Amino acid sequence: QVQLLESGGGLVQAGGSLRLSCAASGRTFSAYVMGWFRQAPGKEREFVAAISQGGATTYYAASVKGRFTISRDNAKSTVDLLMNSLRPEDTAVYYCAASGLGYYKETSYAYWGQGTQVTVSS
Repeated sequence: QVQLLESGGGLVQAGGSLRLSCAASGRTFSAYVMGWFRQAPGKEREFVAAISQGGATTYYAASVKGRFTISRDNAKSTVDLLMNSLRPEDTAVYYCAASGLGYYKETSYAYWGQGTQVTVSS
């Protein structure tokens, strides 16, 4: 199993930046696709970004492409999400997740963190 713990959430003004981190425990971290999802109040959880096992390939939702950057360090078993040019509509609880296969579908992710809150003020 993989245990995930997010950190780095907080309050930031529109146009600002924030870096989220996810620390994983487990012996097979490098075997998983890692992703970030988010859920805003009253909305369904949505895909944000994902990164391949070796970190060579990344995937982004259209709403964040060009603004967010996902990265991973398999030696440290961590995955980060650098969020730039933040907008109020980015306000949500952000979740780190691990997938054995697949990149976009929420059902592909078997392990989830507890989430970290990001609030972007206008």
